[in-house]
Amino acid sequence: MGLLNIRNLTVRFATSAGSFTAVDGIDVTVDKGEVLAIVGESGSGKSVSMLAAMGLLPDIATITADEMTFDGKDLLRMTPRQRRSIIGREITMIFQEPIASLNPSFTTGYQIEEVLRYNAGLSRRAARARALELFQQVGIPEPEEKLRSYPHQMSGGQCQRVMIAMAIATNPRLLIADEPTTALDVTIQKQILDLLMKLQEQTGMALILITHDMGVVAETADRVQVQYKGKKMEEADVLTLFEAPSHPYTRALLSALPEHATGDRLSTVGSFLEPEVQQ
Repeated sequence: MGLLNIRNLTVRFATSAGSFTAVDGIDVTVDKGEVLAIVGESGSGKSVSMLAAMGLLPDIATITADEMTFDGKDLLRMTPRQRRSIIGREITMIFQEPIASLNPSFTTGYQIEEVLRYNAGLSRRAARARALELFQQVGIPEPEEKLRSYPHQMSGGQCQRVMIAMAIATNPRLLIADEPTTALDVTIQKQILDLLMKLQEQTGMALILITHDMGVVAETADRVQVQYKGKKMEEADVLTLFEAPSHPYTRALLSALPEHATGDRLSTVGSFLEPEVQQ
């Protein structure tokens, strides 16, 4: 049994214009110490499926699943108090926009110290010392000064390092990274990915990496899950997926990469999909 097991997950949203299904019968499993990449274009249900597991979707979402367990514990039948003992402690998440995820009214030091005091039960003095240690661990320059800085006084890459520090503060067993490099330039993207992989190797935590970047997948993942329009299209180890993709959508994703371009134009995903996949 994997560390996280989700079977037949469906998420529907009710809106004023009617309801729609964002995730349709998806299975997700990640083992201890494994790096799982969930890939697909925007709207494929990647983030929603993980937010459902975290219990972070709004009230307009209806979540159903045959199974949703973490280390054998049933997340579906837990009380809110029991869920809080796991979410934010044993399972943590890094969100897409680092600056938007931090509160602009408080210093970064205050925010990470609050995480440590609430989720790790540390005193104010111990939380400050641990925050400084975490800032050093994730490579934030002048960490003592940055603890006193507000998010707008830091670069996007530094804010993402703050978010990573907050996510690993409680030594989680599973870290979910949702497009962690989207808002960053190419040089900083590599630094952040290298940092995540270094932390994963050092701590042995499982990592779920949500991305649309197949290059990132090739460099980081052990196993890959491909999603399209809320459904799982394919799942394979990373080498098999790149060398012998079995699903038309996966082949379309790979064929649309710039390095696979022929002639003057890039291929589009839609041009490779079979009619039944597009429907």
